[in-house]
Amino acid sequence: MKKITLLFLFFLSIKAFAQQQTVTYTVSPASFEETTAITITINGNSVNEATWGVVGNALYMWAWAFDLNDTTQKGTPLNGTWNASDEASRFTYNSISDTYTKTITPTTYYNTTGIGKIGFLIKAKDGTGDKKSQDILVEVGLLSVNLTTPLQNSTNIVASGGSLNIAANNTNGVASYNLKANGVSINTNPSTSSYAYSHTNITTNQNYELEVTQGPTTIIKKFSAIVNPGTVSQAMPAGLVDGINYNSGDATKATLVLDAPLKDFVYVAGSFNNWLPTTTYAMKKDNVSGKFWLELTGLVSGTNYTYQYWVVDETPIANTPSVVKTADPYSTLVLNEEDTSIPVGNYPNLPAYPAGQEREVTVLLTGQTPYAWSTSTTNFVKPEKDKLVVYEVLVRDFDANRSYQNLIDRIDYFKNLKINAIELMPVMEFDGNESWGYNTSFHMALDKAYGTSAKLKEFVDLCHQNGIAVILDVALNHAFGRNPMDRMWMDDPDGDGWGGPSSENPYFNMSARHSYSVGNDFNHQQPRTKNYVKRVIKQWIEEYKIDGFRWDLTKGFTQNCPYTGSSSVQDNCTNIYQQDRVDVLKEYADYSWSLDPTHYAIFEHLGNDNEEQQWANYRIAETPSKGVMMWGKMTDRYNELSMGQSGDKNIERMGYDSRGFTGKRLMGYAESHDEERLMYKNLQYGQSSNPAHDVKNLNVALSRMSAIGAVSLLVPGPKMIWHFGELGWEKSIWTCNNGTVNTDYDGGVPSGDCKLDTKPQPQWTNNWLGDVNRNKIYFDWAKMIALKTTEPIFNATITANSGFDIQSGTYTPRLFIWDNSLPSTQLKNIVVLTNLDVTTQNVVPDFPYTGTWYNLMDNAPVQVTSTTATIAIEAGGFRIYGNKSSSLGTDKFEVNGEIYLYPNPTSDYFKLNTNSSKVEIYSITGQLVKSFNAKQSKENQFSISDLNKGIYVVKALNENSEVKVMKLLKQ
Repeated sequence: MKKITLLFLFFLSIKAFAQQQTVTYTVSPASFEETTAITITINGNSVNEATWGVVGNALYMWAWAFDLNDTTQKGTPLNGTWNASDEASRFTYNSISDTYTKTITPTTYYNTTGIGKIGFLIKAKDGTGDKKSQDILVEVGLLSVNLTTPLQNSTNIVASGGSLNIAANNTNGVASYNLKANGVSINTNPSTSSYAYSHTNITTNQNYELEVTQGPTTIIKKFSAIVNPGTVSQAMPAGLVDGINYNSGDATKATLVLDAPLKDFVYVAGSFNNWLPTTTYAMKKDNVSGKFWLELTGLVSGTNYTYQYWVVDETPIANTPSVVKTADPYSTLVLNEEDTSIPVGNYPNLPAYPAGQEREVTVLLTGQTPYAWSTSTTNFVKPEKDKLVVYEVLVRDFDANRSYQNLIDRIDYFKNLKINAIELMPVMEFDGNESWGYNTSFHMALDKAYGTSAKLKEFVDLCHQNGIAVILDVALNHAFGRNPMDRMWMDDPDGDGWGGPSSENPYFNMSARHSYSVGNDFNHQQPRTKNYVKRVIKQWIEEYKIDGFRWDLTKGFTQNCPYTGSSSVQDNCTNIYQQDRVDVLKEYADYSWSLDPTHYAIFEHLGNDNEEQQWANYRIAETPSKGVMMWGKMTDRYNELSMGQSGDKNIERMGYDSRGFTGKRLMGYAESHDEERLMYKNLQYGQSSNPAHDVKNLNVALSRMSAIGAVSLLVPGPKMIWHFGELGWEKSIWTCNNGTVNTDYDGGVPSGDCKLDTKPQPQWTNNWLGDVNRNKIYFDWAKMIALKTTEPIFNATITANSGFDIQSGTYTPRLFIWDNSLPSTQLKNIVVLTNLDVTTQNVVPDFPYTGTWYNLMDNAPVQVTSTTATIAIEAGGFRIYGNKSSSLGTDKFEVNGEIYLYPNPTSDYFKLNTNSSKVEIYSITGQLVKSFNAKQSKENQFSISDLNKGIYVVKALNENSEVKVMKLLKQ
């Protein structure tokens, strides 16, 4: 993932950390009810439109609201998205007075009632880059209350036995005041408009509520006090690590460890102390390590507890908070108030977020039963790196329910494609519930949007049972604003609880030290950052049996390229060789291999060969062979071929040797999640000079994709497919939620970024696998992948007797693979010919010798009497020849000894991939519920619309009386 705009963040999470512009404004009338029309006026002199890139005085309001007690955000104003405000939120500009005005009625505009406070800011249509004002908050109601001391929602530190002064005033005449501490009334004043009280001799933590009542209206202002408990110094028991340490011998105990340098004291607040900790829950401090720790006792095994840390700095540096409430940095499950929007059914029995709390909380559960891994996982032998074919998947966009269960239900789809590895885009806890996952906030916690920990493990286990490795995409270059290691040392000048790293932060840089800034930039030279990264590695390898990591944005692991006033200088620095980056990434790879010697390490570096060679060739001569696989983007050149256009068509850099790699450590690809779909550009920009082969025609464009697979997938070394490329996905990567495409290739950068929007699911609802034009790509690629993963010729390295040669630069790229060390009875020579022109071409095959050759796609023999006699290849066509036939090159390859059904799950019907003589459907308990006894041709629709929803077992016999029993999910 490169420079991206994150769209799926909640408003407070998308706060940028540069200086916001302060605007002057008025609200008329100053006091108003929620049903009163009010006019907001912005002084144009206080807005620097040019800095925001505003054209035509187009300023917009971004709005939110709180309930009467100012505790819960509510309402659905027409904001649009952060980078594309809704036109309904635009201000009206008056050039004579140089003012911006907007008249609203709160209940109508915010689409809610019971409003106690409205909030808004002024922004450019695209607010990315902090093109916005400060937050503006306005009380609603004729009765408004101003808490002057202490600040509303503040947490105040007091010495044990100390005092706290409280002062407030109200509008609209006298009111009744009632001050409560921990739910008990401690002072009242029945008739005043100016309230003052001093709470003395405070010895325990206090949650205050100041209730102000006037007639039928009551407004509550909240704040709290934390008592300095006096830190107890005590040596930490040996063997503890940061985070939760479960007691293996006693499920009633667990020990928490927090590394919080520069902090004075820490409380643990949680469900076990009703979120109001006494000094018993003040963490002790180990003087040797400087870490805080606390043993929890009296826990009930199998009970979900929630907790967070109250971290206190009594003398904070300027613009940093004295108290931060945060979840555990090493959480494996966190809860927040946004979890209610997780797709229904994806995470059953999710623990409830504790009412009345704020920020993330950590889940603690003693007495957990370890997952029962099958022997397929405990004895799993990973596919060879040289022969990996990786299928990249975004769980959210793979199937309609956006879940691990969807992947489990589609395991036959993966198996029949013959891929041997699946790479999941990030699944760690990310901001919001709809995301690509690169806005990670907790790297050790599984995000709940796609399912439970057990369900992900079930998927991993099922993949291993089918010979498929599972690779996880990890974004360890950065973290986002909910991350505790950011929040404990954050710069928060406006006091809203969000901010970038401060100068004291022991994990993050204040600003990125490279030109690909995303979120908060980790400093990978800091020992604490290195320790954290290694704990993340250990968690996913040992707990989830993940077979490899694809490391996102590895260019960001340098500390040598700060911004010094020139973006181009910073960019040039980032893109050249950086020794600190080489060293730290080798260190992380070494740690991964210390836990799992065959672990896959894959870097998304997309950099210069001299640096990538350092990783690709690293420890490659060992047994087992190491070496980091490097992402090899070849999208543009393969797209020129697929479009039939005249751009650069040289694809030689799909070969690892072209980059100076000793071994096959180049994971080349024509498509990835970051690149535009080949098929989309085929349809938009494909060559149309030949009406009989117009690439802008959908079926013509689809017919060319098999040839793209032939000269990409068969190149020796690991390769990658981005999901549904094998079905000819033609929707743009910039497709928006509403189906429109927000892109402008002629203008360069898209005017609005829908890249991260949730995509539609036509591949299943329209049964793409049953479309002959699309399934041809699927089955052709499956044959190619099977050829690559099973034939010994693809094991060969480049020697005097073996190697490969990519000849390209024209519309007819060719690929030659040979291994003369193999016996003549085996497949030892492969010749791949393609024609990606729009007319038939006579291609010179340059066979290495004459004799009988075989078309490996169907085993048809070809008598070669001249090695240079041309072969006529139709437009968009290809040929794969071998000196020997292949067991994979038959018309029945798609059966490959198996019968399978699709679509699955389904609601109305299913099909079989072969002619059938008998089909029976059984309930899960074994009763026959439906049968089809007549012979049916391939592609016959077997109706199940009359069956109830549930799981069934299908028993199918083909014409040869071969039997297959399959699970079917009726939706």
